Amino acid sequence: MRTLLTAILIIIYHVLWCQKNMIPSDTTVVTNHQTTINGNSLSYTATTGMQPLWDENGDPIATLFYTYYQKKNVTDHGKRPLVISFNGGPGSASVWMHVAYTGPKVLNIDEEGYPVQPYGVQENPYSILDVADIVFVNPVNTGYSRTITKEGEKVDRDHFFGINADIQYLAEWLNTWVTRNNRWLSPKYLIGESYGGTRVSGLAHELQNRQWMYLNGVILVSPADYKSYGADNALSSALNLPYMAAAAWYHNMQPEALQSKDLLDMLPEVEDYAVNELMPALAKGGFIPDDERKAIADKIAYFTGVDAQEFLDHNLDMPTSYFWKELLRDRDGKTIGRLDSRYLGIDKKVAGERPDYNSELKSWLHSFTPAINHYIREELGFKTDVKYNMFGPVHPWDRRNDNTRDNLRQAMVENPYLNVMFQSGYYDGATTYFNAKYTMWQIDPSGKLKDRLSFKGYRSGHMMYLRREDLKTANDDLRAFILRTSNTGKSAQY
Repeated sequence: MRTLLTAILIIIYHVLWCQKNMIPSDTTVVTNHQTTINGNSLSYTATTGMQPLWDENGDPIATLFYTYYQKKNVTDHGKRPLVISFNGGPGSASVWMHVAYTGPKVLNIDEEGYPVQPYGVQENPYSILDVADIVFVNPVNTGYSRTITKEGEKVDRDHFFGINADIQYLAEWLNTWVTRNNRWLSPKYLIGESYGGTRVSGLAHELQNRQWMYLNGVILVSPADYKSYGADNALSSALNLPYMAAAAWYHNMQPEALQSKDLLDMLPEVEDYAVNELMPALAKGGFIPDDERKAIADKIAYFTGVDAQEFLDHNLDMPTSYFWKELLRDRDGKTIGRLDSRYLGIDKKVAGERPDYNSELKSWLHSFTPAINHYIREELGFKTDVKYNMFGPVHPWDRRNDNTRDNLRQAMVENPYLNVMFQSGYYDGATTYFNAKYTMWQIDPSGKLKDRLSFKGYRSGHMMYLRREDLKTANDDLRAFILRTSNTGKSAQY
């Protein structure tokens, strides 16, 4: 009898614990919280959950993980703005802005954004939750989001992993989410960081034209614009120069005439030179006269603190990756960060053409990874053995037919309520602030929409909100943007 009982227990154990490691496709967990924002107490609910995406036959093909923060004691949610938040990558989870920027919790980090132990989260006294509810969405294979296939089937990668596929399925998913949560009447905003800027630019048009869902605003945080990145050297190199000057200023590598100025007093001179002199000079390519080539190299060296011969050796077109390695090479041999050039790295060799690693990203992962895993499980109550993908397997990514910049403009002209704000850090060497300005200028060549486009810059990098001062300022800018563009009482007409 005892032997039989033991055998039964063993079978039960294996049934319960040796199942496939799968996430539930449709579930929610709701918790109640209280915080203080700008000195005022606020109660809210946090809903973490999985919501399916279906194919044309009604079969689930994926399930997306989201976290939804909703202020309590609101009588009319139709008047309360909703912010829908995406990060980028492609392949990045929503963790970055979730627990470091707009949400009610932020990382335990120092005032400049560097990791400190013990890891974890604390209250965010600057969150926009006082003026808007927020939902953080994880695209397929990021966070806990996963594809769903029938036995023996393969994942249809063309359905998920490309610029246009990503936009189309996320728009379908958002339609369901907004319907389930009764937010159709709310003023709606998309916010996207890095590649998320490409994503939300396309989503604005897709939501309006395929889901009939109209927005009040799109916020592009350190946006990636592949139209300009893939352009000729005359454009891409010139747009990078102001960033290089900012990084050189931060590390005290400029001559005294520039170093003695404030950053924001120095940069306009570099921006003017980049557009009006460097860009036309680079357009001449190998036919630029030698004396002009030398003069250009000397001027770039003046702005960046890098020897003029280095620029001559690169035909005036120095890759940013080489700049990260070169700027401090002769001073202390350290490298500077890609996404935030305030961060320093130590390579195996001083020699070389690019840093061994991204010092800023490795620093951030110290704080973000343990914090989000603990926070979701222990404070939000969502528990699973499925791994939280900080970066998920989404490549190769189909970048063809990228019309997102033009589609954002089309969404704006079709919807007089739609406003766009750019937010960038001056020390971001990946999606540089001047590239963001250029994107803003190019959205509407007619100039008829420029009163609905705005730019905000910050004294930090790609994730400018990690620096405490910029966390406050950037959230204040978001708050002002939302209050200015929601529930105006004006008719949507020209």
